[in-house]
Amino acid sequence: MNTKELLETRLRENEIPVSAAAAEKLAAYLDLLEAWNSRMDLTAVLSPEEAADRHFVDSLLVLKTGLLASAETVIDVGTGAGFPGLALALACPEKRFTLLDSLRKRLDFLRAVCEETGAQNVTLVHLRAEDGGRDPRFREKFDVALARAVAPLNVLCEYLLPFVRPGGKVLCWKGPALAEELEAGRRAAHLLGGRAEPPVSCPISGRDWDHRILPVLKVQPCPKAYPRKAGTPKTRPLGL
Repeated sequence: MNTKELLETRLRENEIPVSAAAAEKLAAYLDLLEAWNSRMDLTAVLSPEEAADRHFVDSLLVLKTGLLASAETVIDVGTGAGFPGLALALACPEKRFTLLDSLRKRLDFLRAVCEETGAQNVTLVHLRAEDGGRDPRFREKFDVALARAVAPLNVLCEYLLPFVRPGGKVLCWKGPALAEELEAGRRAAHLLGGRAEPPVSCPISGRDWDHRILPVLKVQPCPKAYPRKAGTPKTRPLGL
């Protein structure tokens, strides 16, 4: 089974609504990920089958939830190898995605994927999350901010909520650790103008992984004191 057939099969088995054209671009993305991973550490080296599920299916399951349905502008903070943001950008060409990361080599890879797939709806930004959240170009400019495998929930709220306009939302990809992170995360969200909602379960067919997405609604503007300077959210997290 080639990469395109593998991805199409797993997307179909998980009932993820993706066009044939998007599936072809996602397959090219997976091929490039494998090629670049052989010379730089972008992500854990996985079999094609596990990479398809852990990176692509996990990123795209949000399309079944309706959480992105009304969003026009989306930012993926700490995008890494592009999950979930670039996978979603290829699946949703009608939406605009900004992919932000602090490491240029990751952005070089994402640029190569965009060039290979012809993606026209992606902007790449080389900044730390805390600096981006204070930058007038990005502060409270997005309908949705996303992050996957970046930080504990209370830290993540300080990274993400400053990017979202009031009335928008943050979406946090989480696993089993969410139960331990939730209370501090709720308190941090409140300090930052947000309100954590109940998590949405996102099971993957054939896997026993506990994957969920936690929405945080932006109910009022983020106080000007946040985000704090780079490094502070991690060393002095809110909500404890």
